[in-house]
Amino acid sequence: MNEEKLAEPGLRRCVDSFLCGIRVYRCLSVVALALILASCGTNKPGSVDSSPNQMAKHLKLKRLENVEIDYLLFLPRGYDAKAQKLWPLMLFLHGAGERGTNVWKVATHGPPKNVTSKPDFPFILVSPQCPEGRIWSNDQLLLLLEEMIRTYKVDKSRVYLTGLSMGGYGTWSLGLSYPELFAAMVPICGGGEFISPYLSSGDKPEALRSLGIWAFHGARDPVVPLAESERMVELSKKLGVREAKLTVYPEAGHDAWTETYKNPELYEWLLEHKRTPAKK
Repeated sequence: MNEEKLAEPGLRRCVDSFLCGIRVYRCLSVVALALILASCGTNKPGSVDSSPNQMAKHLKLKRLENVEIDYLLFLPRGYDAKAQKLWPLMLFLHGAGERGTNVWKVATHGPPKNVTSKPDFPFILVSPQCPEGRIWSNDQLLLLLEEMIRTYKVDKSRVYLTGLSMGGYGTWSLGLSYPELFAAMVPICGGGEFISPYLSSGDKPEALRSLGIWAFHGARDPVVPLAESERMVELSKKLGVREAKLTVYPEAGHDAWTETYKNPELYEWLLEHKRTPAKK
C-alpha cells in the first residue's frame, strides 16, 4: 500500500479502524488469559477442578461406645494378687466355630481346653469370644489386653499371642500391627492381608525385628491353604522380623492346633522371648 493511497481520507479511516480493532482484540485476549490463569490458580497443585455437584467437606465426631467382651480367664496355680510376682500372659483367639454367646464354647480347642486338666499351666490365659457373624477386631482386643494388664499381675515383657484358623488370621493382624505389645506370637492355620501390617509397621522397625513368630499349618488343609501361612511368614521377613519360622505337618488337614498346643517345646520357646522396652 503506497503513500498516495494512504493519503486518501476515506481509506485512512478504514486503516485506522482496522488497526484499532486489532488493538482491542489483543487487549481482550490478555484479559481473558488473565482470567483463565486466575481461575486455575485457585486450585492447589495436583488437585482436580471443582464441580458444581461436588464439594469438599470435613466430618469430626466424638462418639462414646459401650464395649462388652465375654472371655475365659485362667489364673495359674500359685497366682496371688497381693504378691509381687508377675506372670506371663497368653492371649488366645479361637476359630470361627466357637463364635456366639456361650463363652464356654471357647474351651473347645487349644489352651483353654488344655488348662482344664493342667492347672499348673504357667501363664495367665485370656480367651475372648468373638460374637456370631463377626471377625476379630484389633480395637476390641487391644482394650481387653489393656484391661488385663491393668487388673492382673502381668509381666508386660512376656505377653504372647496365639490363635487358630480365624484366630490365626486375628493373630497375624494384631501381632504385626502392634508388635511392641508382644514378645512372640503363634498363628496356627491362619493367614492375612498385606496392606494393614505394611502401613502400620513403618514406625515400629525395632519391635518387628525382635518379635518371635512361629507359625504352624497342615499341608493338606482344605479350609485355609498352606500358602497363606507361607505368604505371611515371607511378609514378616520383608517387614524386618528376624525370627519367623513355619512348621508344616505333612499329613495334617485343617487341625494343626491339637499337635501344636500339646507340644511342651512350644511353651518353652515362648518363654525364651521377652519384649524389651522401646528405646526413647
